[in-house]
Amino acid sequence: MGENQVISTEDTPTIQKVIAVMWPSFLVAGMETIVFFTLFDPQYVFMDYDVTRTGAYSIGFFLFWGFAILPCVLTMYFARPCKPCAVYKDELEPQDK
Repeated sequence: MGENQVISTEDTPTIQKVIAVMWPSFLVAGMETIVFFTLFDPQYVFMDYDVTRTGAYSIGFFLFWGFAILPCVLTMYFARPCKPCAVYKDELEPQDK
């Protein structure tokens, strides 16, 4: 790669961005599910609802996965390169005097 080449997020395929969000959040959700249901019995957590243990594990996993997706999406959003601000535009452009 040359010195002047800059890779922007527009060059990254959309599927790669989706996988970059979904895979780490999936791993975190798995760990959160293991830790949470090691400490709390799923029958006790969902005692007001008619849910089996497997159903409780599934609901918990998908809830944890949803909560883990948010920081991953925010990381992808804030990792984008900034566009030059209009205030500094004159400083960035070479001026011929």
